[in-house]
Amino acid sequence: MNSIETISLSKSFGDVTAVNDVSFAVDEGEIFGFLGPNGAGKSTTMMILTTLLNPTSGKALVAGYDVMTHAKKVRENIGYVQQDSTVDEFLTGRENLFLQARLNRIPKSISEKRIDDILALIELTEKQDDAVVTYSGGMRKRLDIAGGLLHMPKVLFLDEPTVGLDIQTRRKIWQYIKQIHIEYGMSIFLSTHYMEEADNLCDRVGIIDYGKIQIIDSPTSMKNSLGNEVITFSLFDTENQTLIPKLKEISFVKDVKLKEEKITVFTSNGTEVIPKIFQISSEHGIKIKTISLTQPSLDDVFINYTGHQLRDENGTSIRKKGYKRMTRFNS
Repeated sequence: MNSIETISLSKSFGDVTAVNDVSFAVDEGEIFGFLGPNGAGKSTTMMILTTLLNPTSGKALVAGYDVMTHAKKVRENIGYVQQDSTVDEFLTGRENLFLQARLNRIPKSISEKRIDDILALIELTEKQDDAVVTYSGGMRKRLDIAGGLLHMPKVLFLDEPTVGLDIQTRRKIWQYIKQIHIEYGMSIFLSTHYMEEADNLCDRVGIIDYGKIQIIDSPTSMKNSLGNEVITFSLFDTENQTLIPKLKEISFVKDVKLKEEKITVFTSNGTEVIPKIFQISSEHGIKIKTISLTQPSLDDVFINYTGHQLRDENGTSIRKKGYKRMTRFNS
């Protein structure tokens, strides 16, 4: 049985289509990444899957239950860690988890040891009796994730789990997510706009842009499909209409993309292709300003399937302002 399945899922807010005919499935025990820029539809999809929003059309199943007709059963089987922290900073770390345990109706005889185990897993045992107001951003995020684990959900949803954290703290959070996955074997659905995060954590990744799924595959397969190497170069003259068709005719070239006045060539043999790029440019009187040869990344995959780089700036928010957060699932 799939942990998550969506069939032609769509969500519109007036004239804005946030999620557009999205279909995918997540296997049991899989870490599945939803990769896309702000405003791509990631959080809206997640809010539907966690029963916080109703879809405009289509169907979604989580842990085998329909999010529309069996919302209570879905909530009993999921953990949801929102992008913004929901911990009470005036309580201690342990008090926050005890409150979450009470909200999820976990008996005290079970919750005490479970809290001990989870605090040890996320390395907050020594800080458990300190007020959360004294915690760093990374510690608060770890406590948020711990709260989503207390009732041992079948599926854990992480919405942009490391947004706003520095790179060292992000990588530490990645380690905890991996440890959680190993320890509990639960399915994890993670949304992110960090390429490295998706590449580092996920078994498979779905790239979403403007509400539509562009591709779903493992990060390795995605990168391999582009070729072994990526050549990126810029020109002194922005004229490239005559150059790009010629580049596509070169042996070993799989594809050519133009983005922000830079030309990206996906190839299986960069050392053979680069001299031919210079030769063709010279024949057409075009001067190359800079050129580089790298291994393909998920950023290159995103460019290949969307035609542009991952938008890192704030997109138009389609989440209803002031939408009430859900902190209790067993209700």
